[in-house]
Amino acid sequence: MDVHLYAWIITVGVMVLILGFDVFVIGRRPHEPSMKEAGLFIGVFVALAILFGLGVWLVSGGQYAGEFFAGWLTEYSLSVDNLFIFVIIMTKLKVPRQYQQYALLVGILLALLFRGVFIALGAGLISLFSWVFFIFGAFLIYTAIRLYLDYRKGEDEEDAPDNPLMRLVKRRMPSTEEFHGTKLTIREGGRRLITPMLFVIIALGSTDLLFALDSIPAIYGLTQEPYLVFTANVFALMGLRQLYFLIGGLLKRLVYLSVGLSIILAFIGVKLVFHAMHEYHLDEKLHIPFSLDIPIWLSLTVIIVTLAVTTVASLIKSKRDADSTAAQPSN
Repeated sequence: MDVHLYAWIITVGVMVLILGFDVFVIGRRPHEPSMKEAGLFIGVFVALAILFGLGVWLVSGGQYAGEFFAGWLTEYSLSVDNLFIFVIIMTKLKVPRQYQQYALLVGILLALLFRGVFIALGAGLISLFSWVFFIFGAFLIYTAIRLYLDYRKGEDEEDAPDNPLMRLVKRRMPSTEEFHGTKLTIREGGRRLITPMLFVIIALGSTDLLFALDSIPAIYGLTQEPYLVFTANVFALMGLRQLYFLIGGLLKRLVYLSVGLSIILAFIGVKLVFHAMHEYHLDEKLHIPFSLDIPIWLSLTVIIVTLAVTTVASLIKSKRDADSTAAQPSN
């Protein structure tokens, strides 16, 4: 895919304008978005992603358009999974609803920063070493197994989102227990104190960093075009803040989301390993009678079907559980 410098400049410029509008216009006043506001902006962001994918189709063909849509759907699904952790962080740190939008906005901007760094590193490694696909593939398969085992164990989602970075900050810096709007620090009694909002930002940022380690190898398993990797990630993060408020309650009903994501990540991991074997002609040396280079249409089909089945099965199970609970006699 031949992407000229001016295309990069225009794309990044438009993305910055959209994010600037989100930050300085929509997010200038900390508030809890209404269902109408959240739904409107999510619809706009999804429509923009679809239009962009159709534009890629017209300019560069169906192959690259399929890679974009597969990457966008995968990254969007992983971003929705991030919302589970965001909900826990907001609940445990008792963030007032009117300030959650600001915290999410900062968290999403940090996610863009981290993913941008990992995209550049991933592109550099791939251009130099084809064997990095073996590492990416093995890491995704490991992540998929870990995700499924966590689901099987019924990992407690109410555990505090503590991490070494937060513990270090708490030990080294004096803090206050009360929120002071969106301020990260305040001066009180002649001392500079950090507010709980700073802990929220640290928790969201460190979580974003960990999720970037999963998401970037996943999308490089679907396309090796840095331009598509970048745009798919940006579109996947657009509207995530509004989605948090729109489907906050629905997230708990997607009980099989982790299973679906583990299947998708395992599939992409295997695809990466097969691609590396194909690059080193191991399929010919091993006399494998079929191509190990999985086509993008098959990847897109697996992703769409897995997400559809996961969502429908989750909603059916949640309804059955709710009906069963309602049918039980109250004490």
